[in-house]
Amino acid sequence: MNVIRYTGLALWSAIASIAVQGAAGADTAAPARIERMDAALDAIIAPGTTIERVATGFKFTEGPMWREGRLWFSDLRDNKVYAVNRSGKVELLIEHAGGLDPFPADSYLGSNAMATDKDGSVLLIQQGGRKIVRLDAQLNPTALLDRYQGKKLNSPNDLVFAPDGSLWFTDPPFGLSRMDKDPAKELSFNAVYRYANGRLEAMIKDLPLPNGLAFSPDGKTLYVANFGPERFVNAYDVGTDGAVSNARALIEYTSDERRPGGPDGLKVDSAGNVWTTGPGGIRIITPRGKVLGQLLLPEVAANLAFAEQGKVAYITATSSIYKLALRTSGSMPLYQR
Repeated sequence: MNVIRYTGLALWSAIASIAVQGAAGADTAAPARIERMDAALDAIIAPGTTIERVATGFKFTEGPMWREGRLWFSDLRDNKVYAVNRSGKVELLIEHAGGLDPFPADSYLGSNAMATDKDGSVLLIQQGGRKIVRLDAQLNPTALLDRYQGKKLNSPNDLVFAPDGSLWFTDPPFGLSRMDKDPAKELSFNAVYRYANGRLEAMIKDLPLPNGLAFSPDGKTLYVANFGPERFVNAYDVGTDGAVSNARALIEYTSDERRPGGPDGLKVDSAGNVWTTGPGGIRIITPRGKVLGQLLLPEVAANLAFAEQGKVAYITATSSIYKLALRTSGSMPLYQR
């Protein structure tokens, strides 16, 4: 298999060009569509379902979370957190969300993923600030995690609560201008971490650019997207206290995949199917690695979140938020509000 690869600054240039293409080159008036590659997709998405654009006009949307009847999401390049309701009404929730002041104009250093914690508070990743913060009732941040064994985290990207209540997150160097070669990088690896009982552990340390992550409904399988140099989604067996083993590729993107986008955010539905961003949009893949279909968008898809008790999927693309109705419910986060 000829897997697409980037190295060094070429990878960073590719990431930037993908985002710029999504922001400036995409025809957002073009319709999004569903490509069925297997009849089994009909049990997940009803034939005739359309993908609706809910809101637009943003710079780079990411980190979606369904909360109190609205979709919360980050705009990395605009350094803000917004919420949009079912009818498309947008509200600005947080300015200066990325933890940097001043904020480099149009950089990708704003906030990213977020999740509701057990106590109902929100955990937010500050990509520029290189930490995970907890938001109080007034949405003011307090640092929760910013170091591993005394060294500054690279720039946390995505996070999820496992069924056992532990918090997992990825830590690629996207928030550093020279990535792995940046002098501000203190850790020699880009890890997938587990945080439980006040202890932070690096569970996976051999992925070049770990990005999105999610668990199977039973918590026995962890999926992690790797953005590059080789682009793939791995599956891992999860054992006692989060120990991972038996790494294997769920999907690999070959050099034929020339459409913009890559393995970024991912989620798992209640049947165990993996919904992962990739070139051109979102792939829907069985746990055995069979691609059932694709959600093809006119701009780069960065992430997605399930909502409305799992009956709706929301997609954060470059400048827009999209949604579609589901037959098979998506797995909702462990903690909700």
